[in-house]
Amino acid sequence: MFSLSSSIPVVGTHGHPGEGSLKFQQQPNRYGSTLPPPTSSDSNADSAENAYSPIIHCMLAGGIGGAIGDSAMHSLDTVKTRQQGAPSTPKYKNMISAYRTIFVEEGLRKGLYGGYSGAMLGSFPSAAIFFATYELTKRQMIDEWEINETFSHLTSGFLGDFVSSFVYVPSEVLKTRLQLQGRYNNPYFQSGYNYKNLTDAVMTIIRREGWPTLFFGYKATLSRDLPFSGLQFAFYEKFRQFAFTLENKTFDEDLSLSSEIVTGAAAGGLAGIITTPLDVVKTRIQTQLPEIPENSSRTQQQQTLTSSITKGMITVYKTEGLIGLFSGVGPRFIWTSVQSSIMLLLYQVALKSLDSKLSEENRF
Repeated sequence: MFSLSSSIPVVGTHGHPGEGSLKFQQQPNRYGSTLPPPTSSDSNADSAENAYSPIIHCMLAGGIGGAIGDSAMHSLDTVKTRQQGAPSTPKYKNMISAYRTIFVEEGLRKGLYGGYSGAMLGSFPSAAIFFATYELTKRQMIDEWEINETFSHLTSGFLGDFVSSFVYVPSEVLKTRLQLQGRYNNPYFQSGYNYKNLTDAVMTIIRREGWPTLFFGYKATLSRDLPFSGLQFAFYEKFRQFAFTLENKTFDEDLSLSSEIVTGAAAGGLAGIITTPLDVVKTRIQTQLPEIPENSSRTQQQQTLTSSITKGMITVYKTEGLIGLFSGVGPRFIWTSVQSSIMLLLYQVALKSLDSKLSEENRF
């Protein structure tokens, strides 16, 4: 969710065939917990349950990590949205010049951080819902049903994305429209939107287009985020295994801070590049206007898309080529890689802090 949007499954070292002796030892990265391993002679199921962090801790840590990660990268996300939503605008073609142009013309708060209120409306709750769903599903599948761990984590990530999507998709629609608009009565860029603020955007959309508009691009968003989460998980697992080998550490030890950052960034960035065409179609569907003025020039018109992901990708490819499908890939790569690292790192730090406080309380 980690939108994604904040849909990023937090995964680490997991049990592998032949590692039965490590299964219920203290493994902070596997369970997302720093609680000491159980010392009683309870059953394996009880031991596994005790080794996990409380779900409420996962929700709080995930929400904090997601909100801070999204906040840090929002300005770059705005540049990406402009590039994808206004592909025929020359001043937004280059990422660096687009960043500078938006800042100079529209400022930081209303320009680069336009739509921030819409993003925060769904960032914390959607991340919290994702991590709660992810953790509950993972624990059930691995410990109760004894299903393959890789499949369990993939399924848990997909399900976490799906459940949290009911929160983050409306937030995404509001965010992208406000980002594409920029300033109210913006003299530097005409997107077709002109909302005074977040409340006005919600009321105007519902009054003029109906509340289902808040879920425009729902299928496109899921089609982007589910593959992103799956790919990021697969890459992250492989990169972490390589990192453990490189640092000559066992799976129950912690990786260095630099390895945690690099593995998360590489996984998120690579998955972000591959899913860019889906992100382009999602952005176009969510920000397209109901009608295009007939007196608009051909170059200014953005081809109207249907709600079909496949047809949308074909339309973009026919009208803009491969470059159109990968518009905004630079900002998206940087955004997904840095946001993934920030979110994963903050999630782990927050979770350790919460679990440490719980351990201290249990001593008294």
